[in-house]
Amino acid sequence: MKIVLAIIACFCLQGCAIVAVADVVASTVIYTGKTVVNVLDAVTPDIVNKKKKD
Repeated sequence: MKIVLAIIACFCLQGCAIVAVADVVASTVIYTGKTVVNVLDAVTPDIVNKKKKD
């Protein structure tokens, strides 16, 4: 019986580890997307809205 509980505990811990890794990956993707959007937002107005020379 102790062996069965140990095996179940190992599977539960591995499941938690997988969820934690997936959370880190999702957070990284989200923050990378936000960074890309911020960079494009910072660069694009200079390209699109060129100042006219007087």
